[in-house]
Amino acid sequence: MSSENIKISVIIPTYNRSKLLNRSIRSVLNQTFQPNEIIVVDNGSTDDTREMVSKNFRNICYIYHDKKGVSSARNAGIRISKSNWISFLDSDDEWMKDKLFLQKEYILKNPDVDFLHTNEIWFKNGKHLNQKKIHKKYGGYIFKNCLKLCCISPSSTIIKKKLFDKIGYFDESFEVCEDYEFWLRVSSKIKIHFLEDKLTIKHGGHDGQLSKKYWGMDRFRIMAIEKNILNNWFNEEQKNYAIDDLISKIKIILIGAKNRNNQKLFSEYHNKLLKWKS
Repeated sequence: MSSENIKISVIIPTYNRSKLLNRSIRSVLNQTFQPNEIIVVDNGSTDDTREMVSKNFRNICYIYHDKKGVSSARNAGIRISKSNWISFLDSDDEWMKDKLFLQKEYILKNPDVDFLHTNEIWFKNGKHLNQKKIHKKYGGYIFKNCLKLCCISPSSTIIKKKLFDKIGYFDESFEVCEDYEFWLRVSSKIKIHFLEDKLTIKHGGHDGQLSKKYWGMDRFRIMAIEKNILNNWFNEEQKNYAIDDLISKIKIILIGAKNRNNQKLFSEYHNKLLKWKS
């Protein structure tokens, strides 16, 4: 395999983040190894996103569609992409200039790669944030790690396009934790490759973050685990790990519901607990 065989489509979903999107796109254009195309999928923005892209980045592909969520936006980008590799970049994140180059070099040395992610640098409200041990990134067969929390950032990945034919696309019914659900499917089937280099810059704390809009993210992780157990996606060993983690997450929701005196929520998740413990 040579560099000429590695064609990359960068897919950037966005919603009302004109200024942040400008920064993200420029970080792609500054790459030492350039992608074959950049696809911005505008998920129904009402700000000046369209005008900003048209004025500053005439050579990139811009798609506008009605607001359907980030999963739909990513999936739309995948479907129209013309390359054999897909690299996602959230519109509030950015890349170090050698991100794609080092991923390309890794792929050339490891031709069995289908999925490769990188280490990250985190900022919150403009201040550098040290990652906790629980957020440490890994490579290998990391299904058990992926159960605990979302341990892969979409912005850090490069994925062989053919993998989507095997694993499927992002589940558009998930408003949040859609990446967590997708990583569960991926990590249960293949080896995840990892670059220790901190090549992805994650920015948090701003108003547009979905994680700030929704409380109790474990509710959506529970949905993701339940879905894939019921769809028989996991092997028997993975299923047992998944049920154990599912029960732990349900107990966390029950504690929160009890503390908030939310009887409806408590009853719903108590029934789930009885179901999965039986």
